[in-house]
Amino acid sequence: MLKKTLLTAVIAMTMNACVTSPTGRSQFIFMPDNQVNQMGLQAFDSMKSKNPVSQNPRFSQFAQCVAYSLTREVGGQWEVVVFEDDTLNAFALPGNKIGVHSGLINLVDNQDQLAAVIGHEIGHVLSRHSNERLSQETAVSTGLSMVQAVSQPQTALGQTALGLLGVGAQYGVILPYSRIHETEADTIGLDLMAKAGFDPRQSINLWLKMEQAAQGGQPIEFMSTHPSHSSRIDNLNQHMNHALQLQQQAWSMGKQPHCAK
Repeated sequence: MLKKTLLTAVIAMTMNACVTSPTGRSQFIFMPDNQVNQMGLQAFDSMKSKNPVSQNPRFSQFAQCVAYSLTREVGGQWEVVVFEDDTLNAFALPGNKIGVHSGLINLVDNQDQLAAVIGHEIGHVLSRHSNERLSQETAVSTGLSMVQAVSQPQTALGQTALGLLGVGAQYGVILPYSRIHETEADTIGLDLMAKAGFDPRQSINLWLKMEQAAQGGQPIEFMSTHPSHSSRIDNLNQHMNHALQLQQQAWSMGKQPHCAK
């Protein structure tokens, strides 16, 4: 009887855990979103307390202008913080938190290139990639432990939890998203920046700049766990015509961001 009850529970959990991503891909997700969001909030608070926040108002205004233009398309209240860090990186966490490194702001030429990176990171959140990775890597019984571990990044479990959220590199551990996740975030981010009125063609220029910076020996934490530049650009080009149509629709609705670097 007990075995039958447990089997029924497992089957029910598995069925409820089968969901669909924004691109139509099947996902296995069983952790409650509120738990994962709490992990994101804890991780972001920890980062703000342990990493220097940029005091450059121009950087903050630029990043917030770009990020808020994007998040208006998805809704919700988002917090945007620029960290004083020379690495070329940005991230978005469950719980609607966005971090941008000052090194990335120094690299980009314009608002559209920054929108390509932030849009990609928001794509991870919209697709619930953190929850998907946590669901795949942890059992239900350890879910709460993973949530609590985020506040203790010095521990092995804490580093694993942060890595699964996508910010583990900040604490010495990198658990990269899969190529499926990265390609999905690229596609969602491209459409998102176009819907907000940004020029999606600048996403290609951004990745080319990243490649040049890597060859010059600059630290590129953001690119270290991502697909090759050629495969990324091929995927973006395949979706570019659709993105340009979305941009034209956005412009016809008066959506033309003016975010000055």
